[in-house]
Amino acid sequence: MSHDNGGPALGYPLTAPNALAAPEEWGELRASCPVAPVTLPSGDRAALLTRYADVKQVLADPRCTRQLDAEGAARISADDTGGVFNSEMAASLNGAGQQRWRRMLTKWFTAKRMAALRPTIEAMAVRLVDEMIAHGHPADLKAAVGFPLPVWVICDLLGVPAADRDRFSRWSDMLLNLTRYDQREIATAQRNFHAYMTAHLETRRRDPGEDLLSSLLTATDADGGRLTDDQLAATGQALLIAGHETTANMIGKMMALLLADRRRWEQLVADRSLVRTAVEEVLRFDANAGFGMPRYVTDDIEVAGTVLARGTTLVCSMAAANRDEETFAGADAMSLDRSPNPHLAFGSGPHSCLGQSLARTELQVVLDVLLHRLPTLELAVPAGELRRIEGLVVGGLREVPVRW
Repeated sequence: MSHDNGGPALGYPLTAPNALAAPEEWGELRASCPVAPVTLPSGDRAALLTRYADVKQVLADPRCTRQLDAEGAARISADDTGGVFNSEMAASLNGAGQQRWRRMLTKWFTAKRMAALRPTIEAMAVRLVDEMIAHGHPADLKAAVGFPLPVWVICDLLGVPAADRDRFSRWSDMLLNLTRYDQREIATAQRNFHAYMTAHLETRRRDPGEDLLSSLLTATDADGGRLTDDQLAATGQALLIAGHETTANMIGKMMALLLADRRRWEQLVADRSLVRTAVEEVLRFDANAGFGMPRYVTDDIEVAGTVLARGTTLVCSMAAANRDEETFAGADAMSLDRSPNPHLAFGSGPHSCLGQSLARTELQVVLDVLLHRLPTLELAVPAGELRRIEGLVVGGLREVPVRW
């Protein structure tokens, strides 16, 4: 594998033998080519990082920015926008306002607040699981539980009426898909969503509730700054996109991974106190995690002994880094009681996932409810036949067929 930019480049994303397996190249790249030239779906070139230490270094380095609209930055997909990472929504939340926005939202996503939300999430999960049981098996666990739960939770956070949940699901799906919808459909979805959020903000301004948006409408930063209406609408969109598909897909993948090897499920049924560490291990072990984190280099930096010139676009594969033997003993096997588990599923550094305590709560609750209600749960197809979703920025399975 060549290190110079003129050499042959792997096509990225890499393909894996099946929906739950890791691409075979990860191990080779970590061992011999930690900074690997790759070609993105757009045809543009980037450098792929697969080692834990390198990914962590880049995610913490202020010279590795999210300025993916910079002159010369690689485009992710071939359409004009460069995909979701370059969208207007990303633009309105980047830059100077980004830190203010993060500070204001961080107060909302504390572990303490999430603990308070837990009973609500649990009641939602129980209701969805009970409905799935009532409909009988085989069932698609992703469609029955994985997909609706995070939308319900986000709508609850945003104070969106339950009647509008289905529209939210549809928008979320369209805004995150790189290949299934054309540019016109995506632009329309973005407009409709923005219009909905703007109207919803007006309603909340007149009639504030206990929700996140109501509190952000009146919140001021330490320096007295407020979020603009555009930023507030974009916040709704960002939370939906970041919190819906990722968690919906993760619920499906979590269950598929735990059921793919019966011993994992039996271990949890026998000892439900492992739920917390099992969720962390599933997050670490998930090989189908989607695109990874693109970064644009604004100044020459050195990574793994390679100098990366200003203007390079990097792709950090957190999923590959999470399989690095240097950091995780027995990295290629799942160990449900692994602790500590400093995986990078939620990123790292100043841009690590804001909603990670919410995602963790949802995953733990779903797993707990399913262990309790359906200890005999099993996959209804062989694990090797599970099908991945094509074209989604966040990796996922099309369905997770189960019986009990």
